[in-house]
Amino acid sequence: MLKKYPKPNLKALEANIIQPSPTFTSEQLPLSRSSSSSSSLLQDPDRFQPIKGSNMSVRVLNPNAEVLNKSAALHMNINAAKGLQDVLKSNLGPKGTIKMLVGGAGDIKLTKDGNTLLKEMQIQNPTAIMIARTAVAQDDTSGDGTTSTVIFIGELMKQAERCIDEGMHPRVVVDGFEIAKKATLEFLEKFKTPVVMGDGPDKEMLKMVARTTLRTKLYEALADQLTDIVVNSVLCIRKPEEPIDLFMVEIMHMRHKFDVDTRLVEGLVLDHGSRHPDMKRRAENCHILTCNVSLEYEKSEINAGFFYSNAEQREAMVAAERRSVDERVRKIIALKNKVCNGTEDNFVVINQKGIDPPSLDLLAKAGIVALRRAKRRNMERLVLACGGEAVNSVDDLTADCLGWAGLVYEHVLGEEKYTFVENVKHPNSCTILIKGPNDHTIAQIKDAVRDGLRAVKNTIEDEAVVRGAGAFEVAARQHLVNVVKKTVKGRAQLGVQAFADALLIVPKTLAENSGLDTQDVIISLTGEHDSGNVVGLNQHTGDPIDPEMEGIFDNYAVKRQLINSGPVIASQLLLVDEVIRAGRNMRKPT
Repeated sequence: MLKKYPKPNLKALEANIIQPSPTFTSEQLPLSRSSSSSSSLLQDPDRFQPIKGSNMSVRVLNPNAEVLNKSAALHMNINAAKGLQDVLKSNLGPKGTIKMLVGGAGDIKLTKDGNTLLKEMQIQNPTAIMIARTAVAQDDTSGDGTTSTVIFIGELMKQAERCIDEGMHPRVVVDGFEIAKKATLEFLEKFKTPVVMGDGPDKEMLKMVARTTLRTKLYEALADQLTDIVVNSVLCIRKPEEPIDLFMVEIMHMRHKFDVDTRLVEGLVLDHGSRHPDMKRRAENCHILTCNVSLEYEKSEINAGFFYSNAEQREAMVAAERRSVDERVRKIIALKNKVCNGTEDNFVVINQKGIDPPSLDLLAKAGIVALRRAKRRNMERLVLACGGEAVNSVDDLTADCLGWAGLVYEHVLGEEKYTFVENVKHPNSCTILIKGPNDHTIAQIKDAVRDGLRAVKNTIEDEAVVRGAGAFEVAARQHLVNVVKKTVKGRAQLGVQAFADALLIVPKTLAENSGLDTQDVIISLTGEHDSGNVVGLNQHTGDPIDPEMEGIFDNYAVKRQLINSGPVIASQLLLVDEVIRAGRNMRKPT
């Protein structure tokens, strides 16, 4: 009679620990297989599982390999997906909570941004890492939807687990997921709301999209204030028939005042000031020269020197060495005298390379404000904001090389200096100046502003939006159940039903985070949709609302990416029937 082999330790699996496959002695292995023993093995398949061919093959190739088979591997994947879902689901929506991340050195970070959480958390489970990478890729592609992706994948795995526990093969569930995914994407094309952009985009629609995104990251009053800032900054850098480059929006921060003092600067903010005490700290009507020219003495690349026989020769050689730098400075001064002659205009030089003290002294005597060692990323922004051209040589300088700014002034904050370049004529670059009393507030606003910028950019490029507040998910679910499911034959219908039920995780989570009864909310929303009304959730009262009337819109690109990526990852995890940990280092003798 065969002894019963040990089953996998499911409690350990839930703790994300892969248990090594069991080993057997010669007394435990069957010496012969009579008809009775064969029938008992078939009746109890778990007893036969540990000595199946694939497991034993791996153990022959690598005796130190750790293996999980069939149900154990599936349960590990499902538990990992549900665990990651439980961590992030409380962050979803305007009523979501905030997570505090504490680093090894005791540094603290407060955030409710899913992308930040997944990047900062130290995830060790391989399945959870795979889901986290998918969600981060969602943020990199469309700029938002990280939390929604994680909870959607987790819910797909949870719904699939119910089907599999009832005896359905994972392949059948996956086939149903694929049918439902295609039908949902087709429904999304019909459900989206077109937005006409043209030369003058619908600014009110852009504000609605930005406000919807920002309110999920920040409190309502601050989100409403940042809405105008985000929309105006994207419209500032937008050029007809050209892709929008969000890198032309500089995000600067100052630990100063309060978060409501955050503002948009239609120009540039440089994080340094002039280096000469006699230069002006405030200048109006400024001609801007953007250059990348060395205005300092530089040592030669090879060891070089000169020989002299008396002090006069030494002074003459030093003067000759200095003369080339002084000539460059004099050419800049000559251009200043040419364009500012007889006017009260000022002249500002912003140089990427260095300017030594003698050159600064010459420029200051000529009434020129000079900034040295400007960051490379700001050189292109300066030209786009102020106009003119960035020059690499001072030869043949003309007035066409110069930009214009109505105001250039220096702001001192503690030991830090900032130079503001404002009142430019046709800015194609701008700066969002974030202010806050501490680093936690500034980091939160930065994450929210980046997501808001991406939301506005996506709306302009997609020329479409999707009604939010859970309206799309409920409508898509009703479409799958009432229309698509009836056209599917066989057991794949259950996979379609599981996909449809998983879509409801978004309105359910929104209701749960608002302290509402999820069942009452879902019944109310589905009833309205069955009556032909497209409604979402009012998170304050729990009543159905018209998202279009309330100005709640989501990005079309985010929804499309969510529907595309979620089922793919869930299907791959459901079809995993064996987890093997067998790296090269495990083959080394201990």
